[in-house]
Amino acid sequence: MYVKELDTVDREILKLLQKDASLTNKEISFKLRKSLATIHERTRRLKEQGYIMRTVAILDRKKINKNLIAFSQVLLSDHTADTLNEFEMEVVKLPEVMECFQMTGTFDFILRIATSDMDEYHHFYRKLGKLPKITSVQSFFVLSETKSDTAYPL
Repeated sequence: MYVKELDTVDREILKLLQKDASLTNKEISFKLRKSLATIHERTRRLKEQGYIMRTVAILDRKKINKNLIAFSQVLLSDHTADTLNEFEMEVVKLPEVMECFQMTGTFDFILRIATSDMDEYHHFYRKLGKLPKITSVQSFFVLSETKSDTAYPL
């Protein structure tokens, strides 16, 4: 599929939707002073071309009792394609894992973990430790959150 370069209007649509995905096409058209048909077509195209991957609600983690955030660095025993793929396939099944990134440097992966408390984290840690070929896990716990944003600068 041909992916068109983003113009100013596309960028403005994406900026608005990153801040509030519940905006209707009508509301966006009013804010950008463009026709409803133009906004509808551009939003559809942005979705088709994969710029908008999905629309989600961002929850207040404290209100749903996810009070403990940890970043866990994972080192694997080897770096074969099979080992890396197997780890990735298994770690994404753990509901506590919010994000998983393969990294350069000392550790192979970094995970962002959300649990209610240290007891729940300990239970998660035991599940993580059962995954094959893990050499070590080093975890860091968040004391406070200064910034948490989901919007990319455009």
